[in-house]
Amino acid sequence: MRIAVITGAAQGIGRRTAELFAANGYGLALIDLQSSSETLHSIAQHNVEAFDFTGDISDESCVSTFVSEVKSRYGRADVLVNNAGISFIAPAETVTGAAFRRVLDVNLLAPFLLARDFGVMMLEQGEGSIVNVASIAGLVGIGDRSAYNASKHGLIGLTRTLAAEWGGRGVRANAVCPGWVKTEMDVADQATSGYNDQDIEDRNPMGRFASPDDIANAILFLADPAKSGFINGQSLAVDGGWITDGSWQTLRLRHR
Repeated sequence: MRIAVITGAAQGIGRRTAELFAANGYGLALIDLQSSSETLHSIAQHNVEAFDFTGDISDESCVSTFVSEVKSRYGRADVLVNNAGISFIAPAETVTGAAFRRVLDVNLLAPFLLARDFGVMMLEQGEGSIVNVASIAGLVGIGDRSAYNASKHGLIGLTRTLAAEWGGRGVRANAVCPGWVKTEMDVADQATSGYNDQDIEDRNPMGRFASPDDIANAILFLADPAKSGFINGQSLAVDGGWITDGSWQTLRLRHR
């Protein structure tokens, strides 16, 4: 049985990814700041081994304890999905150093700590796949998101570096870069930052948000060596064409 480690598994993309991996026969190790018990309940029908761990992945001692638990239970890790992250929306001139640092701790430091420690296990095995959930905000600039954009640009850089270092020893690293996804995080962001569904749907060439399924299926693809075994160091935009469309708004909507 292949084992997948998924962070931020209590809701949104992380929960849907856990459900999809379970449906494909993976054993699971889930971690989140809050309990992932509802996720465990939702995958019970698949009769796979799974457990959840509650903790702050930006805390190095928490990561160490979690990695030890995974190794004790399963003896291996085949896939690491670094999905957990936080959003922070504010004009750059108002962002404090503490707020900026917290975003980097969760969105960039934590994935590094997890990749480092699970990477050691994968290198010993001679195989493994790391999938970092970045964002199109790691590929382009988006206003009022200086800390978030910096963290996601950094995560893509980390992905490429791990791919270069570890690819020759059987461990691949890739990133999935979602556009706007309809999740609990989007609901919270809309409530505080003044955009709405139409802002996203009108701007996206496909006229809709991504769904958690769209992102989870891309993650599953990059995790599977039979389907993506020679894909390494890539940043896969799952955004409906958002970053490819340079049209102005009236031209974009004319083609609907």
